Amino acid sequence: NPGNNLYVTGLSTRVTESWLEEYFAKEGKVIECCLVTDPLTRESRGFGFVTMDTVEDADRCIKYLHRSNLDGRSITVEK
Repeated sequence: NPGNNLYVTGLSTRVTESWLEEYFAKEGKVIECCLVTDPLTRESRGFGFVTMDTVEDADRCIKYLHRSNLDGRSITVEK
């Protein structure tokens, strides 16, 4: 991990990959966004990964989005 890949947890099951990407795009360019889903139900397991374009973008996301509120839930953002 060069430092631009973020682990995001505490997500609501209603949050989609496009919603998560749009939320993180406020702080920089998103390269990839992946929600982890249950293989049987296809429902979100409440965590995922967001890859930002630069380490600076990733650091900004941690600074401003860690413990922020997304769909009524406090999310955790870390490397």
